[in-house]
Amino acid sequence: MLQALDRSAIEAVHAVIAPHVRVTPVAEMDGADFGLPACRLTFKLEMLQHAGSFKTRGAFTNLLTREVPAAGVVAASGGNHGAAVAYAAQRLGIRAKIFVPAISSSAKVDRIRSYGADLAIGGERYADALAASEVWAAENGAMPIHAYDQRETVLGQGTLARELEAQAPPLETVLVAVGGGGLIGGIAAWYERRVRVISVEPEAAPTLSMALQAGRIVDAPAGGVAADSLAPRRVGELPFAIAQRFVERAVLVSDDAILRAQETLWKAARLVVEPGAAAALAALQSGAYVPRTGERVGVVLSGGNTTAVSFSR
Repeated sequence: MLQALDRSAIEAVHAVIAPHVRVTPVAEMDGADFGLPACRLTFKLEMLQHAGSFKTRGAFTNLLTREVPAAGVVAASGGNHGAAVAYAAQRLGIRAKIFVPAISSSAKVDRIRSYGADLAIGGERYADALAASEVWAAENGAMPIHAYDQRETVLGQGTLARELEAQAPPLETVLVAVGGGGLIGGIAAWYERRVRVISVEPEAAPTLSMALQAGRIVDAPAGGVAADSLAPRRVGELPFAIAQRFVERAVLVSDDAILRAQETLWKAARLVVEPGAAAALAALQSGAYVPRTGERVGVVLSGGNTTAVSFSR
């Protein structure tokens, strides 16, 4: 399976989806601006992607490389994947049914609706939305697009790392927030340990951390401030297999650290990101990952679907 998910496969997918996705910019900043020791930060500003997150890459990969039936597509999501599938489907003239749980933020729900998808809200967590989407697919013949545990999805997310490597000075480490693992799977598959890839998860949703510790996929808590993007309960089988080979290690951050990082990004750089996207920076600010002096660190800001532009804490 992993032989079919490598740099050459990501290159091939990039050629297919390039006309449909944005090359999101990077921003070089001094770690001191964020209260960090002497290090250089390269932020990958993926919140500027169509539909507000990296998920659009995987969505277009699925729609452009698989045979879509007349019934269209169906996806379950905490919000960002649903928005991405809805956007891509609208652009390509494909019917889309999206299931999200009640915890999805209003910003993400509004985005999905704005792209004309048929939206269903129900259940408390992503797992509930996934179960409902599977029933819909079986009954209506729609093509499921999994948010993270699907080859096409992971390949699409890997194009982010391809871009980052071309845009940035040589990086030593890349920090990636993890939910189901699709993004870190694609990034790790691209870098193949040529840089350190560090997984960052909320303490309230340690999905990949628990799986790596156990040596197998296990159920994890699924809560916290970033639960609409980083709390699927179980990491995907495909991303987990990639992580076991290519991810340096997994670190955890508290909800307070995530909110602090989200606030710092706004105050120090006027960058608006959702809580899940701030987790990568939270690893640096909290000391969960301590860079060496002068280390060049890539920080993936994976999404910006939030209504928060000011902070009162």
